[in-house]
Amino acid sequence: MNAPPKLLIVDDTPTNIKLLADLLEAKGYRALTASSGGEALKKLEADKPDLVLLDVVMPQMNGYEVCRRMRETDSTRFLPVVMVTALDPAQERAKGIEAGADDFISKPINQAELIARIRSLLRIKEYHDRIQAQAAELAEWNRTLEEKVREQVEQIERMSRFKRYLSPQVAEIILKSEDYDFFKSHRCEITVVFLDLRGFTAFSDSAEPEEVLALLRGYQAEMGKLIFEFDGTLEHFAGDGIMVFFNDPIPCEDHTEKAAHMALEMCARVKEIRQDWLKKGYDIDVGIGLAAGYATLGNFGFEGRMEYGVLGNVAILAARLCAEAKGGQILTNQRTLTKMENVVEAEKVGDFLLKGLLRPVTAFNVLGLKGP
Repeated sequence: MNAPPKLLIVDDTPTNIKLLADLLEAKGYRALTASSGGEALKKLEADKPDLVLLDVVMPQMNGYEVCRRMRETDSTRFLPVVMVTALDPAQERAKGIEAGADDFISKPINQAELIARIRSLLRIKEYHDRIQAQAAELAEWNRTLEEKVREQVEQIERMSRFKRYLSPQVAEIILKSEDYDFFKSHRCEITVVFLDLRGFTAFSDSAEPEEVLALLRGYQAEMGKLIFEFDGTLEHFAGDGIMVFFNDPIPCEDHTEKAAHMALEMCARVKEIRQDWLKKGYDIDVGIGLAAGYATLGNFGFEGRMEYGVLGNVAILAARLCAEAKGGQILTNQRTLTKMENVVEAEKVGDFLLKGLLRPVTAFNVLGLKGP
């Protein structure tokens, strides 16, 4: 049930105050009283009335001055005020309106007229309060909407950055996760796949820059599709070189098998597009190195330019095996092969003394997947 409206009666005559208070309470209103202008201003702040019945003639601070001060204060700027006076209405009405009064009534007071005017002004105040509340709700809704838009823009920007490393589905998993430690420096076992084009240097030396760029764009687009399809993490493109790794930031138990499967698909796809290259006189093929091992992963770089990458011998091994691979070959080492020997066919190629590694590495060429 709604509380009755509060009406503040301001008059320096106790008899007038009692008469008005009894009348208003009989009509269902709650009457508040003040015997001076100063007391009225204090009660306005403390009790928050819905309407003020304000006597004009009072000592120290008359009704016009009280009304002017109310209109200068934000909390009472639109509060309904009815000026009450026994003076000549024709002369006082203009002063009351100029001071900011909403209505004017003469003494002796006609009770029916007073109640009618109070009801009218309270209806106007109710409409005003409703509009103010709706405006506040609209402002809050706009603020919330702006915040949501800002958050969505930030999320889109974050998604765009993540897509530089990750497949879209992996990036979305990270964005929805409450764990924000994905890119902190850490150590784990990964499988690295390194790709490089055989014959690319000779081609780029003799071809026009536009031809080189067109070939690279087409090749990288096709390889990128497969990286995303197999949920690999793209470490970088560097000319015709591509580095991808698995098992970070999203864990994958069969990461070595998945990496091998992706590498085989890449060889098959290059074999297809190689037919078009050969027609144009481009004798280019892909060599791939694949290695599994422990590495340190995290953001590397400086303020304003950070890259998520790999630090460790496993990346070096994959790159060196890639450098030894002939066109169409996927070279791996013995340790990595044992992690996927149940799913791939491989043949021994030989022992290589790889740059940066102390001991020779026995290399195996991954031929294909086992089974039908």
